[in-house]
Amino acid sequence: MKLTDFSALTFDCYGTLIDWESGIVTGLAGLAKRTRVTFSRNQLLEVFAAEESAQEVETPAMPYSQLLSVVYQRIARIWRVSSTSKEADAFGASVPDWPEFPDSAGALHYLKQHYKLVILSNVDRNSFSASNARLRTDFDAIYTAQDIGSYKPDLRNFEFMLRRLKSDFGLEKAAVLLTAQSLFHDHAPANRVGLASAWIDRRHGESGWGATKALADMPRYDFRFKSLAEFVLAHQRELSG
Repeated sequence: MKLTDFSALTFDCYGTLIDWESGIVTGLAGLAKRTRVTFSRNQLLEVFAAEESAQEVETPAMPYSQLLSVVYQRIARIWRVSSTSKEADAFGASVPDWPEFPDSAGALHYLKQHYKLVILSNVDRNSFSASNARLRTDFDAIYTAQDIGSYKPDLRNFEFMLRRLKSDFGLEKAAVLLTAQSLFHDHAPANRVGLASAWIDRRHGESGWGATKALADMPRYDFRFKSLAEFVLAHQRELSG
């Protein structure tokens, strides 16, 4: 199997193209300070992962900006600290402030020359539009949890994407390479629907699972790269070889 075997790349945006972990840590810093407990970065991300995934199961149709606001309130209750609706809503509206990874825009510009580029994201349309401005990329298709009515890792999201890629572009499953950081949100369900995948291991060298829930078993993946820039180099080597 080679990268050049595929016609489309489907991206999870947050964690893969956008550095959501830095955004989450920044957004929770003030709340964490009120506890007078010193949390490590990973501890902040782990509590977020647990509460975010639980809320996504409970309210699959809730737009992500609203869901983040509820998650903030859930975390405040766990930490037994006060929070205001204004603070929670500010956290919910913080996605546009989450930074892109330094290699994302340049890598996407290159990959656009060789593939159809598709987003399959757990955010709402408005939140993604701000991130898209950071990425400076004209994606061929954008499918969000708001469009689908459920959140990854629900298989409905992947089945929806595959149906649309077939109907809109004539793309069969074998032509599609899922490209993502999250093993929980993306690679595990990709295994279940039979999608090939490339793991962009943005957390290489770090312990724990960060802002995603831990899995009991490691999902299978077909490629692994430490960055999107490394993916591009591998693609260029295939073309030159």
